[in-house]
Amino acid sequence: MSKIFIYAEYQVSIPFTEINWEPINVDMKKFPGLKSKTWLSGLNTNSVGGFYEFDSVENAQNYIDNLLIPFVKQVNGNLSVKLFDGDVTKEASLGMDSAFYNS
Repeated sequence: MSKIFIYAEYQVSIPFTEINWEPINVDMKKFPGLKSKTWLSGLNTNSVGGFYEFDSVENAQNYIDNLLIPFVKQVNGNLSVKLFDGDVTKEASLGMDSAFYNS
């Protein structure tokens, strides 16, 4: 697999406007294989998360183990993480003009 997506959500009730995301972005960019992240902020929940693209399962797991899990412990929250195979869905995604796929 060469295209792995992560969906991650922290349940900590921190409004997105209170997050100092600039240094977090800098730290995230240090992880090998990270191609992109789209920040997410839950409507009426203040949950915070993201949709990520990685180049391999190994690099995605490294990110989960060394950034997401330590952060959830630091803020004493709950974390939900799911991995998705982006290769198997390529044709269907191209049919929907997904920004994550080139034609």
